[in-house]
Amino acid sequence: MEKKHEHAVRCHRKKGGLRTMPFIFANEICEKLAVVGFGANMISYLTRELHMPLTKAANTLTNFGGTASLTPLLGAFISDAYAGRFWTITAASIIYQIVKISSSSPKDTQYRKGMISLTLSAVLPQLRPPPCKENQVCQEANSGQLAILYISLLLTAVGSGGIRPCVVAFGADQFDERDPEQKTKTWNFFNWYYFSMGVSILAAVTVIVYIQDNIGWGWGLGIPAVAMLLSIIVFIFGYPLYRNLNPSGSPFTRLLQVIVAAFRKRNSKMVSNDTVLYENEELDAAISSTGILIHTKQLSFLDRAAIASEEDFETKTSSPNLWRLSTVHRVEELKSVIRMGPIWASGILLITAYAQQNTFSLQQARTMDRHLTKSFQIPPGSMSVFTIVTMLVTISVYDRILIKIARKYTGLDRGISFLHRMGIGFVISVLATFVAGFVEVKRKSVARAYGLTDNKDTFIPISVFWLVPQYALHGMAEAFMSIGHLEFFYDQAPESMRSTAAALFWTAISAGNYCSSLLVSLVHKYSAKVGGTDGESSNWLPDDNINKGKLEYFYWLITLLQVINLAYYVICAKFYTFKPIQVRLKDQEKGEALQDQTKQGIELGRI
Repeated sequence: MEKKHEHAVRCHRKKGGLRTMPFIFANEICEKLAVVGFGANMISYLTRELHMPLTKAANTLTNFGGTASLTPLLGAFISDAYAGRFWTITAASIIYQIVKISSSSPKDTQYRKGMISLTLSAVLPQLRPPPCKENQVCQEANSGQLAILYISLLLTAVGSGGIRPCVVAFGADQFDERDPEQKTKTWNFFNWYYFSMGVSILAAVTVIVYIQDNIGWGWGLGIPAVAMLLSIIVFIFGYPLYRNLNPSGSPFTRLLQVIVAAFRKRNSKMVSNDTVLYENEELDAAISSTGILIHTKQLSFLDRAAIASEEDFETKTSSPNLWRLSTVHRVEELKSVIRMGPIWASGILLITAYAQQNTFSLQQARTMDRHLTKSFQIPPGSMSVFTIVTMLVTISVYDRILIKIARKYTGLDRGISFLHRMGIGFVISVLATFVAGFVEVKRKSVARAYGLTDNKDTFIPISVFWLVPQYALHGMAEAFMSIGHLEFFYDQAPESMRSTAAALFWTAISAGNYCSSLLVSLVHKYSAKVGGTDGESSNWLPDDNINKGKLEYFYWLITLLQVINLAYYVICAKFYTFKPIQVRLKDQEKGEALQDQTKQGIELGRI
């Protein structure tokens, strides 16, 4: 019997590890390649092929982007509750690929050299309006043609929603936290996950966009489509090597059960000894394979859900009614989620600041001298390359050099805690928007010196490379903040909710983009309408000519908001209680007792 057990343990240890990474990263790289290639050209397809008005096309893409950042919550729920991460990623990839295959099909000869959408409406000529003829008003797509478009966009969002939250959690799952040798590799994984994602985005905004613009959209969209198909095959091929954690039922149901049980017992007298609170390791086994959460004194009003009474056991079943009585582990799951909320919220403003690169920073670049040679100039949209390259370099230096140096001083396997890492990212982001304001002052001063303030379509004789510092600083900030955010969600989320926690990362991005839109609208509306000085408008963000606006004030407003946000984050991090857990070590597979391994300040450190 003992030999069979040892054989099972050896077989289990063969699962997971570094060798699974190529299969997992292949899926993530191709998904990002497809998404970025999709977003880069969609506005042109909607306006030139479906003949949408520009504002309607922009709103369509904005709504799609917001939806695509929210669907990870749905994908995470399905993964954690029912399907598991492997099957959720597989199914979502296939859904995504259906859209890709159908959209990259060849069209008739007239359109082979034109634009090809990533939607089903691009396949058949009857699913789009007829091409425009000279001296005639273009016919806009009808309701049926738009319905096909919206269904295709929805399928794309659903596919992304299943991939995004599960890939990062599934990759981290391949390293057993109970094994000291594998535990360190978990935190290296987050660095290389983000690095691979950055490489794919870099390839999309350079190689793929170049192919689309200079060779043809059939090739430009067909290459990511083929790559996505191959990634699905490779991902499924690696199935025998993966560590697959079984889904453990709806996490939201468990959280709701704790809330209901605590409300029902709101009048119960709190117990002075927390050892009498209800615990049932057998009941929690499916949701606590790594270890049991230990009772904490924060949010003590929820502890009432774990106070047992005679009524809770009237049915004489093996387990109580969980809508009346919860275990300490389940109560602590809810506490962990609540404690994560303030840290999650602090990341929203960083995304708000980052979002300006694709809006106002791009408009700045459009007015500046972008020539590298007499015949070649940098497209404004390609300025994001400086952000991506800086992010990739920072990740590499951090993973290969800074971690080893920091480890000598902190004693932490990962060098510094994820809270410190996020804090560094916040500080760099503040510096990025602060610098951006002064660069705008310099740009406008050159425009005034050459009398070009009123000429919005004339290049200002100032090099676009003045914008590189703000782009590079945003890339550096993302390397620290975003990866730290991912580490935080994975580590501090309840074990059974890690896909859901990864989805929170994407909801923060969604909230940050919506916050950016709201802030721009408010500043545009409420900045004074009276005349400014030196030919400038007092409206900070004018519609027609940023040379006459006060964009630097907008950048400095974001800087001020980020400083306030940084102070808020420091307070939240200072008083944050790390998830305390009783970890089941590898040797306990042979029946040894649990050992306490709390993560409060000892392993992770504090700010």
